[in-house]
Amino acid sequence: MKEITERLKELADPKYKEFHKGLFKEMDTEHFFGVRTPVLRALAKELIKDGRAGKFIAELPHEYYDEYQLHVMILSELKDYETVIAECDRVLPYVNNWATCDQLRPKCFRKNRDRLIGEVMRWYSSDEVFTKRFAIGMLLGHYLGEDFKPEYMELVSKTPTEEYYLHMMVAWYFAEAFVKQPEAALPYIEQQKLDKKTHNKAIQKACESFRVPDDTKEYLRKMRR
Repeated sequence: MKEITERLKELADPKYKEFHKGLFKEMDTEHFFGVRTPVLRALAKELIKDGRAGKFIAELPHEYYDEYQLHVMILSELKDYETVIAECDRVLPYVNNWATCDQLRPKCFRKNRDRLIGEVMRWYSSDEVFTKRFAIGMLLGHYLGEDFKPEYMELVSKTPTEEYYLHMMVAWYFAEAFVKQPEAALPYIEQQKLDKKTHNKAIQKACESFRVPDDTKEYLRKMRR
């Protein structure tokens, strides 16, 4: 919808656009407006409230990064589970960067974890880098707590990590696991089940976390490869 694109241009912050140049060197920054996240989130809620959100997310592909950010923020706020699953399937093939991928965090998934896991496994099986990253993000966000199963961690540990954005997500998953499932996660480091670069990155991320106990950090540092 052209009116929303024009609105995004009006909301753009030139300094924020300049900041993005360092984050997305592989992307053409002419496709960035530079709208800050809180502003986008407020706009997403506005569009849902006034009924324009449906028309906006129906239009794919978008031309601008900020449009995709707005798109996934809308999806993150929608309440109907079936609708959100279908819309995730529509937008994920167009996601081409880690920020949009990681911004897609639908709130309605929290109360539907029993149904969601099948969709997560389907997304994980994708050959698309950011669809698989999204699936691992869902395992990190929803299945490291009371719904954790060891087979989920085993699956993540076997993710091919030649692709940088999958390597980083697997490392992030294990760093979070050292907080929420340390007894399950530590053997992956002790037994060197991860490739060297992911092993070391997981330790680095864990040691940077305020939530990992100091004694665990000290133990992990000794196992760097």
